[in-house]
Amino acid sequence: MKLKKGDKVIVIAGKDKGRTGVIKRVILKKQAVVIEKINIVKKHIKPAKGQKGGIIELEKPLFVGKIMLVCPHCTKPTRVGYQLDKKGEKYRICRKCQSLLK
Repeated sequence: MKLKKGDKVIVIAGKDKGRTGVIKRVILKKQAVVIEKINIVKKHIKPAKGQKGGIIELEKPLFVGKIMLVCPHCTKPTRVGYQLDKKGEKYRICRKCQSLLK
């Protein structure tokens, strides 16, 4: 997967289209990511031993096809490319401005 924890992304499809956030968690098996304050749903919890019941808000995972990385240099949504240096190390680059991504 080309996205990592801490990347700033924009949602390009779904109910939160156009909103930006930072990736909190990456789920490789499902090809999904959890983004701060994006895709929030309400869940009803039954009271159990030592816990109160009620309605809580959760951040649910989003499929990676619904988000795009926002380049920190050109501040545009972009695809991620890879580039090798002379030592053979692989780096992520912005496809629009060709700058290195952290």
